[in-house]
Amino acid sequence: MPATACLLVIGNEILSGRTQDANIRFIASGLAEAGIALEEVRVIPDRTRRIVETVTTCRAQFDHVFTTGGIGPTHDDITAACVAEALGVPLEIHEESYRALETYLGREKFNKARQRMAMLPRGARPIPNSVSIAPGFSIANVHVMAGVPAIMQAMFRALIPTLEGGAPLCSVAWHSDLREGTLAEGLEALQNACPSLDLGSYPFDRADGRKGVTLVAKGYDRDAIAEAGEKIRALIESLGAVPVAGEPSP
Repeated sequence: MPATACLLVIGNEILSGRTQDANIRFIASGLAEAGIALEEVRVIPDRTRRIVETVTTCRAQFDHVFTTGGIGPTHDDITAACVAEALGVPLEIHEESYRALETYLGREKFNKARQRMAMLPRGARPIPNSVSIAPGFSIANVHVMAGVPAIMQAMFRALIPTLEGGAPLCSVAWHSDLREGTLAEGLEALQNACPSLDLGSYPFDRADGRKGVTLVAKGYDRDAIAEAGEKIRALIESLGAVPVAGEPSP
């Protein structure tokens, strides 16, 4: 089985609807390619007790905990301090990060607010940030990244090669003009026969009037996925429809 992961999206702006999260899909896809199974996503507010308690709970349940948001220079950027508390270590200046930020920003602009971005939990390993220098960090099995998508993506790309993964998630899809109610019984039987795989049905309704369902099998065993794909194709045929490989065109 692949390593498991949880993503914590931290930010009042996400919960209020002011900002739409743009990071979940990127992280989910990247982890799937790395053979790490994203099993849960939580969105939590910028509140100290909630962050500390959630990090503590999730890092005991999953092999990896990823966080986005709350590591900038403002008063509500409290993720680093909360992770330090959850791990039971002090938050302190990381000298290498401090020097890099000072050089990048210049001494005059490197004020106390910006210096906060160089404060990491003791023992944390910085995650490089090729966009704006201010680092994310990893400590134990917790990986802390920025919320700004371009910066998060740079951090994630730097981080992912350092993590031990497995076989990438693979999938197969077939679609037809059948409806979910027609397919449901056969798909349930197929899922029961393939408990290690994730089978799903996804209705589509295109602007040109085409309607139907796409059946998808996902998992980490390529041979098992190929076998499930053949069973999905046979199921569609047995119901009198023509199976078409892949997702339907837009």
